[in-house]
Amino acid sequence: MCNLYNITTSQEAVRQWTRALRDIVGNLEPSIDIYPNQFAPVVRNAPDGERELANLRWGMPTPPERVRGNADSGTTNIRNPQYGHWQQYVGVEHRCVVPVTSFAEPSPTPNDKDPETGIQRNFWFARSEERPLVFFAGLWTPWHGVRKVKEGPRDHEVYGFMTTRPNALIAPIHEKAMPVILTTQEEVEMWLTAPWSDAKRLQRTAPDDVLIIVEKPATQIKVQIQTSPPVQGSLF
Repeated sequence: MCNLYNITTSQEAVRQWTRALRDIVGNLEPSIDIYPNQFAPVVRNAPDGERELANLRWGMPTPPERVRGNADSGTTNIRNPQYGHWQQYVGVEHRCVVPVTSFAEPSPTPNDKDPETGIQRNFWFARSEERPLVFFAGLWTPWHGVRKVKEGPRDHEVYGFMTTRPNALIAPIHEKAMPVILTTQEEVEMWLTAPWSDAKRLQRTAPDDVLIIVEKPATQIKVQIQTSPPVQGSLF
């Protein structure tokens, strides 16, 4: 399950690719790591019919029967749109595309942990070493509820993205799923405008050569060692 991705691109590139006519994001940082429950840019069909670039919170409303406690932390990845809860969101008015230049999956190797934090290190995937812009096929909705108990109930605009079976590159690292990736303007247009009977065909496994691994846990360890200040008297 993808719960971390990066955007390193310009708003203009996103607007041109998606033909978004309105931009209400403000200033997009040059590079952003996005985690669940954070705000991030998506291109959506706005309530007035305009295609716009907007900041939404990552995590769709969870099916009520699966919410635990007094807050809904959100569902980031949606695998089964046929499930009754998700059917209300598959129309064009709830579809969006999520700009991304790379995304992460935790290493399945138990030893690939950061020694300071204990957090599992990641494999990072992108279209190529240059990490060009692609999009995840997403859904969005306005929602009133409790995302964090300390915030209490409030109005939100939230999103999540579709997943599907992993390809041969992803499967050894995450055997259950990979994001639904849109790599052409035609695919983006189809997702944002086509009837669900057509758009749902985009929920398919990406060809094995669509992505490459651009960073491995071993690389992260090497970089950490190289960038650490030298130890006085070290033999290395």
